[in-house]
Amino acid sequence: MKTTLRSTLMIVVLLPALAACGPSDPKAPTRLNFKTALQDSLASHGDICLAMFDWPLDLTPAEAGANSRHAVQLPVFEKLGLATSTVVEVPKTDDNPQGVVKRYALTEEGRKYYRPHAYTGRNGVEHANDFCAAHIRLDSITGWQLDTHDAEHPFAVVSYSYQVEPAPWMRDADAQRVLPMVARVINGAGGRLQMRQGFTLGEHGWVASNGPV
Repeated sequence: MKTTLRSTLMIVVLLPALAACGPSDPKAPTRLNFKTALQDSLASHGDICLAMFDWPLDLTPAEAGANSRHAVQLPVFEKLGLATSTVVEVPKTDDNPQGVVKRYALTEEGRKYYRPHAYTGRNGVEHANDFCAAHIRLDSITGWQLDTHDAEHPFAVVSYSYQVEPAPWMRDADAQRVLPMVARVINGAGGRLQMRQGFTLGEHGWVASNGPV
């Protein structure tokens, strides 16, 4: 009789516990849901790229003289074996009366870092690829803020620390000098720097959104 009573009590106690282990709501603003959504997003969109969409890239004498971004970065890429340059004649224009450009093309090594990375510019031009210098992945969720002013379209901003996988050539001092923002991201890995990602609530759960937060 005592054995039967004890077994009955165990069943009664276990039932609520089993109920608590049921499937979680993917639309709930929980650490686990944000972690899953952010991992999925970074797996496909975690590359840190340089907005160098269309190769080869031409550098005019005027750009070289003005120390433009490309004028500073492309010679370093050539030194690192990522690109090679040739002088090419082009039609003369008011902006380029000399009628020449220095044309940089990716080497076989450089093409390893020219990856699918869809991007639409402000002018509506779509780009399929970009030249990328590192890839980040989630370390841990450090917090989130919810905006529920629009009940039908709630929004969340998730803060997180990250780990980074830099391209080997980013260890070069000149590469870090001409790509200071990439170097800052690399040096901020492991909790020294945090990033933020916006999420909207979709039909099946939280989805990473585009644009700044």
